[in-house]
Amino acid sequence: MAPAVLLTFIIGYFLVLIAVSYFTSKKSSDNNTFFLANRNSKWYLVAFGMIGTSLSGVTFISVPGKVGAMSGDQFQYFQFVLGNAIGFILVATILLPLYYRMQLTSIYSYIEKRLGFYSYKTAAGIFLISRTIGSAFRLYLVAIVLQRFIFDAYHIPFWLTVLTSILLIWSYTFKGGLKTIIITDTLQTLFLVLSVFMTIYFVCDSLNFSIPQAFEQIKQSGYSKIFFTNDFVSNKFHVFKQVLGGIFVTLAMVGLDQDLMQKNLSCKSIGEAQKNMFTFTGIFVVINLFFLSVGALLYIYAAKNGIAIPTDALGNVRTDFLFPEIALNHLAVLPAIIFMLGLTAATFATTDSALTALTTSFCVDFLGLDKVEKKLGGINPRHWVHIGFSIALFLVILLFNALNNAAVVSAIFTVASYTYGPLLGLYAFGLILKKRTVRDKLVPIVCIVAPVACYALNANSKLLLNGYVFDTELILINGLLTFAGLLLISKASKETISF
Repeated sequence: MAPAVLLTFIIGYFLVLIAVSYFTSKKSSDNNTFFLANRNSKWYLVAFGMIGTSLSGVTFISVPGKVGAMSGDQFQYFQFVLGNAIGFILVATILLPLYYRMQLTSIYSYIEKRLGFYSYKTAAGIFLISRTIGSAFRLYLVAIVLQRFIFDAYHIPFWLTVLTSILLIWSYTFKGGLKTIIITDTLQTLFLVLSVFMTIYFVCDSLNFSIPQAFEQIKQSGYSKIFFTNDFVSNKFHVFKQVLGGIFVTLAMVGLDQDLMQKNLSCKSIGEAQKNMFTFTGIFVVINLFFLSVGALLYIYAAKNGIAIPTDALGNVRTDFLFPEIALNHLAVLPAIIFMLGLTAATFATTDSALTALTTSFCVDFLGLDKVEKKLGGINPRHWVHIGFSIALFLVILLFNALNNAAVVSAIFTVASYTYGPLLGLYAFGLILKKRTVRDKLVPIVCIVAPVACYALNANSKLLLNGYVFDTELILINGLLTFAGLLLISKASKETISF
């Protein structure tokens, strides 16, 4: 596939997003519009757009790649997805009513009212650090793909590829914020869903399969095993671990994350927000099943055509390069463009949403801009914050690239994901123990010690726990350690706290 064709497509794609931004933000661009889209978003647009936000470019290329039997994953990821679905329902029925009842702009304001100033700043700080690292990690992995298949051909350095990507995201989000994101994410999710279904069609056509024949081949291929019930102790894919991990990862990284919750809070009422979550959950489950089906078809296609699993510069097998390798180098022009459409949509729907949420959280939680419009040198400070987080994403991605070690970069991302455990502990303590308060100034210490202890436990679990191997359920342990630490520094309250 000629890089020039793909580059032309990407330029056209961003011109469309910038045009959408212009029309959605030209009437109003105040803080209320940026933070919550004037609480006037249509629930069905939010529900559909959240698919693009929740499925990053990493998901787009990694989930299909991990299906291969060589890694032993098969369709085990769907166990985690089922846990996600349960988590989404819990978020809709437990956390959303709380946020709406308190009329929150930043969900971390709840922690201030319930636990205190230092607890509040700790929770908001955890989100800012975790989401910055997580978003940079996701954009970094996809930028590598763009660099390999497009920009290397023009000898464009990696830093310029990243800088251009972030500038494009900034250009269509800095003014309209969430109001623009609701529309652009809906459009990008449409592209993402179209890409998944069209990829299945094109691969089936190349294999001379009808759609029913394709799904029968997937069933018989050995790739489609979903439930793993053997060896609970040492098998990280065990169904109980995956479902349990899926539930608590969703509670922490969705329900306690400003990014996705901000979209829900932009709906007119709690009823519409819950309709959004329930609809989103159904679409999310179905689209992930199709992602896994794409993966199985790619491996069948590779086996039939003698295509080796791609490797990186160090000779390490990279299953996440399989999808782009086949789409861009072995299929026709249209399938290649469809793939790039899906990858671009998944990547930038996630990053633009995160950039808006980071800006919102800092402006509300640290600058108080939800209460009053301020000017700094004649410019709304929100714009400076937006620029600041754009620069932060750029620098973190360059750091990842400078490390040039996939294992180290992955470890940094894992550590960042651990920090959502303390959020789980903070909210659990606030919601469950309504007759206790904490010694507020000690909370930051608890929220540092818990993930460090959790990381050490995970690194030594085989030795300490008789061969037990953690996976996504580790976030629950992290939350429990935080909860226990908060309990140790708490005291009885004279009255029951009502929120």
